[in-house]
Amino acid sequence: MKRLLTNTVSLLVVVIVLFLILPLPAPLLDVLLVINIGLSVMILLITMNISDALDFSIFPSLLLITTLFRLGMNVSSTRLILSNGGNAGEVINAFGQLITRGNPVIGFVVFIIIVLMQMIVISKGAERVAEVAARFTLDAMPGKQMAIDADLNTGLIDEQEAKHRREKIQKEADFYGAMDGATKIVKGDATMSIIITLIDLIGGFVIGMVQGGMDFSTALSVYSLATIGDGLVSQLPSLLISTATGMVVTRSVSDGSLNDDVLKQFTNQPRSMIVAGCALIFLAVMPHTPHFSLSVVAVILLGMGFVLSRQMRVRAEEAVAAEQPEAQVPIEEAAPAEADYFKDISNVYSLLSVEPIEMEVGYSLIPLVDESSGGKLINRIVIFRRQYAQEMGFVIPTVRLHDGSLLGTNQYIIRIKGEEIARGEILVDYYLALEPSNPLGEIEGIETVEPAYGIPSRWILPENKEMAEIYGYTVIDPLSVMLTHLTEMIRQHAYELLTRSETIQLVENLKKTNPELVEEACPAIISYALLEKILRNLLMEGIPIRDLGTILETLVDAYVNTHNPDLLTENVRGALSRTITRRFCENGQIRVVTMDDEMQRRVAASLTKNDYGVYLAMGPDLLQPLLTQLAEHMKKFTELGQSPVLLTNEVIRVYLRRLLAQYFPGLYVLAFNELVGTVQIQSIGNIVLPSGTERKVV
Repeated sequence: MKRLLTNTVSLLVVVIVLFLILPLPAPLLDVLLVINIGLSVMILLITMNISDALDFSIFPSLLLITTLFRLGMNVSSTRLILSNGGNAGEVINAFGQLITRGNPVIGFVVFIIIVLMQMIVISKGAERVAEVAARFTLDAMPGKQMAIDADLNTGLIDEQEAKHRREKIQKEADFYGAMDGATKIVKGDATMSIIITLIDLIGGFVIGMVQGGMDFSTALSVYSLATIGDGLVSQLPSLLISTATGMVVTRSVSDGSLNDDVLKQFTNQPRSMIVAGCALIFLAVMPHTPHFSLSVVAVILLGMGFVLSRQMRVRAEEAVAAEQPEAQVPIEEAAPAEADYFKDISNVYSLLSVEPIEMEVGYSLIPLVDESSGGKLINRIVIFRRQYAQEMGFVIPTVRLHDGSLLGTNQYIIRIKGEEIARGEILVDYYLALEPSNPLGEIEGIETVEPAYGIPSRWILPENKEMAEIYGYTVIDPLSVMLTHLTEMIRQHAYELLTRSETIQLVENLKKTNPELVEEACPAIISYALLEKILRNLLMEGIPIRDLGTILETLVDAYVNTHNPDLLTENVRGALSRTITRRFCENGQIRVVTMDDEMQRRVAASLTKNDYGVYLAMGPDLLQPLLTQLAEHMKKFTELGQSPVLLTNEVIRVYLRRLLAQYFPGLYVLAFNELVGTVQIQSIGNIVLPSGTERKVV
């Protein structure tokens, strides 16, 4: 029994196909026709009440089944009309009487209008919308994937949620692709109904007049009534299904059901109702117009408009009254208390402390920060701190958040150790749309630049969000924009946040699992100051310090040969080759810019040593071609959407990186020995020594 229920749909499809072959009695056909009408109404209501097209993901398959069901009954009804003298059951007869009202010509004209309306207006429109939606959904997939990756990197979502969203994007693409094909079925169904109607009418005339001995008027009356009834009883469900198809493919920019959206969006525009009512009153006073009808509708619109306008005004006043007590803070009472507090000189010393990370926000951005107002910034910073600790092995300190009276209402400032390192401005009621390289369309908005990565962007209204994604834009909410900027600044300046006390705490944490190593290394051989310097060097170039055990073991072994922090750091980087490879490789492959041997020899020959250490002293004839070629290759990394990497030998790596950091802060310089042998290196560019600059090096 359970297996039978599981295969119910499959059995129904087989039965529907049998309708094309087996004759059906008129009473059974009546029941099936009523079921078809009821099923069509139910499908239409479902499409009007869903908030997401994927909530009714079976619709493309259901569209095919219902179309096949109607065609099967069309064949059965045609068989009954032609074989039973125009008698095909009570349902077809009742619909024929309803539409013809004793005049077959009028009934046939009305039937043709219904069919053409479905074919030209509804089916054609739904087909075009489905085609555009399918194409735009596929084109917008890369942008949506980037938005998911951005949310995952900033800690807004976890891996499970990211996987769920990626699956949803794939299902949307498959759904709209299926709908694009399914609309062709709807259009073909409308065409087939006209053909079947002509067959019924012409075949009925031939059979009635030739075989049944009817005269022309009798045959016209009998078979036109049955034909029009048959066509209408099949076209009515077809029209409902076509409307449902249009509902599904036009719901891409809605957040709720159609009923909720219509009610909400109409009631939010009372002024439009009032203006429409005034326009109808103006028409009502014009001569030769239906005064009564226009006046009644005008009064209804004006009444609804004034009532809704009053309700919106009352809600706004209540909201202002709710916020007013909090805004009226007795400043005069707070001043004496503050003066008394600072009379104690020890309390003044509290003003000298410097926060490691500080973020100051304008008045309009407080709701994004204040947890009592529903702000989620603090929770997302906590998630980022956990992810960063797992990724880099360093726990970022607490971020102090507070409002700034001297800032603009939409501005914010990020400070590291009391000094400003970045600032930005966001619009709370808008979305930030990052412009792709080749957008499929232009979206209206306020032009700006994304603060974290400097990407050309524009602030768009919420109602334009879906269309922007379709055009290929990556759309980000205001909170994510501010959080991404903050986290990116923390990543870039993490080495400044690593203090001596934090270094000692990291060593103490390692001591819990590897006490022998810590006892041998710190501070007996490697001082905490030297370890802090090396860990800062690693963090400065984005290298995780999570494997502190390997770092200490390498330092103990290398300290015998050199005490130079830079050379010790290079030894540690070589020991962390697997970590560095994982950090910069993707699917076992790394894309890099390389340097030819002659260029590397010339750079190595430019190494100069003085009392302060070793540095590169390159002349303009060598430095300028290097920077020019590297700038061209950096554009390729931007198009690929990945971090730029320059691959060179270990002798010049650290000095070359120190020089290029002044011109390309986001460039990572790696050495060959820092990559494991199994990784596949793909060079997307090569920096060569220009002709005419050769020099013999002795």
